[in-house]
Amino acid sequence: MSVFTDRELAFLRGERRLARIATVGPDGMPHVTPVGWSLAGDADTVQITGHNFAATKKFRDVARTGRAAIVIDEVLPPWQPRGVEIRGRAEAIEQPEPHIRIHPKRIVSWGLTDDGRSTARSIP
Repeated sequence: MSVFTDRELAFLRGERRLARIATVGPDGMPHVTPVGWSLAGDADTVQITGHNFAATKKFRDVARTGRAAIVIDEVLPPWQPRGVEIRGRAEAIEQPEPHIRIHPKRIVSWGLTDDGRSTARSIP
């Protein structure tokens, strides 16, 4: 069983969406940048990669702190925002291809239920 609900998995496995990853620099300043992402094969972790990825600030930040957050969202017309925020322990993995892997510790989703409510939960 995945850490994500069925509705969250349907959203995450749906059409390709751009995401934003948040990390924290050595000076404590937040850093947010758009990224491509995918669910790992176990559907319990999120992977982020990109061009010359090991040389990026986000990769260095994660290597140093072991933490990151990512938001994957969209707005349906006329104004129906929906998405998933994932905060958690993160790894900066260099081999075989540099990528960041986020292990969820907190998941917040909105606009995915029939009534449009938000849900939030911590993952042990």
